[in-house]
Amino acid sequence: METLFVVLGIPLAGGITLALFGHRDEARDINVIFSLGTFIAACVLTARIVAFGPMFAWNEEFFIDPLNVFLVTLTAFVGLTTAIFSRPYMSVERDHGKMTRNRLRLYHSMYQMFSFTMLLALTTNNMGILWVAMEAATLTTVLLVSVYRTAASLEAAWKYFILCGVGIAQALFGTVLLYMAAEKVLGSEGGALLWTHLDLVKGRLDPNIMTLAFAFLFIGYGTKVGLVPLHNWLPDAHAEGPTPVSAVLSGLLLNVALYAVLRCKVLTDGALQSHLAGNLMMGFGLVSVVASVFLLIRQKDVKRMFAYSSIEHMGLMTFAFGMGGPIANFAGLLHMTVHSLVKSAIFFAVGHAAQKAGTQLMDEIRGLIKVSPTVAWGLMLGSLAILGMPPFGVFASEFLIVTTAMREQPWATPFLLIALGVAFATVFNRVQPMVFGDTTVKPLPHPPALIPVFVHLGLGLVLGLYIPPYLDMWYRQAARMLGN
Repeated sequence: METLFVVLGIPLAGGITLALFGHRDEARDINVIFSLGTFIAACVLTARIVAFGPMFAWNEEFFIDPLNVFLVTLTAFVGLTTAIFSRPYMSVERDHGKMTRNRLRLYHSMYQMFSFTMLLALTTNNMGILWVAMEAATLTTVLLVSVYRTAASLEAAWKYFILCGVGIAQALFGTVLLYMAAEKVLGSEGGALLWTHLDLVKGRLDPNIMTLAFAFLFIGYGTKVGLVPLHNWLPDAHAEGPTPVSAVLSGLLLNVALYAVLRCKVLTDGALQSHLAGNLMMGFGLVSVVASVFLLIRQKDVKRMFAYSSIEHMGLMTFAFGMGGPIANFAGLLHMTVHSLVKSAIFFAVGHAAQKAGTQLMDEIRGLIKVSPTVAWGLMLGSLAILGMPPFGVFASEFLIVTTAMREQPWATPFLLIALGVAFATVFNRVQPMVFGDTTVKPLPHPPALIPVFVHLGLGLVLGLYIPPYLDMWYRQAARMLGN
């Protein structure tokens, strides 16, 4: 399928091109152009899937269906808006001496390669290629996190590499066990690692091997989701890397890792005919929600605070998908979408705010409303949106998750409500003086890119009020695919 070739080929070509020319002044525009091309190709691919249904490509090694096609479009869209945001942001970082020409080349080229690896992971039908793509995403992200070459950024990148490297090794062992279970049914020549083939025979897979396989796969990919207690890399990576990297980490990479877990859960549920995988996901998801909220209270760095917020929301999604069923799966997919949009918008606003103040410490960022009202309102509205204030989309998805938990898992409801309440009080209490306090901050030399902030928040608001029919159809089809 030539459209898929274009979707994957554009960011790959962009990475190679910017590896050669990423140090030039026009590289920031080239980065946006390649990201725009990827987004347009993703929209064309989505239109074909809507018109003709699921499609295979390249001897069934790639497969596009309702579960991954909307994530492909979301990834390409956030990749485009983040590239637009990074134009003035990186100009300021260059003026401050944080980014040299060689570092800019590394940043631009790895940004495109990061997009390529995420799209590869989403579109492949081969569980082995999925593992390779996730490992490649880890390596590109390590280089992006360490791009400043400070002691703190190198430490954060090293921690990220070690923890996610150990996690991805567990996922490799789980993939080997999955192949072992599949080979007994499909044979060595039967495409034993192709997800669609596995899905057809999942009821015949050895339940004992599949139990072990899912345990390793869940630990491995769960590390990249940021689930507690495998979360320690995430706050450091967000705090020490460039803000555009924080936006795509929180808004995109965590989604891709959770997508990998969901693909594995479908196979495990079919093999075991039990709710073991869902129970594991509910348990780790709930622990992640509660633990991250109380760790969030102690944070003084604004990016670390919102990094713990990402752990909270990924835990909430994991809990929802663990419950299963059409409503919980629908809510999880909706939450995945609005979290990506709103959280990346927050990091855009936080990046400009931190540049204005010259620090990421919340106690030293004050009075943004007097210096840049648009940045201030972007941060405040984004914070209210991510905290579940109606009528934003996060409220709608959280409402569906909590009400489903009241019916299906009532024991978990008090923990969810207390955690969400504590998160609301803490974040609002920290953000309010950042926006409305007294300040001596001066305006930035380069005007900030605020269109992506309000486009993302606008989409998050629309999804809280009205879900377009085609998006609703995607969610419903994907929720059915995920099963009970």
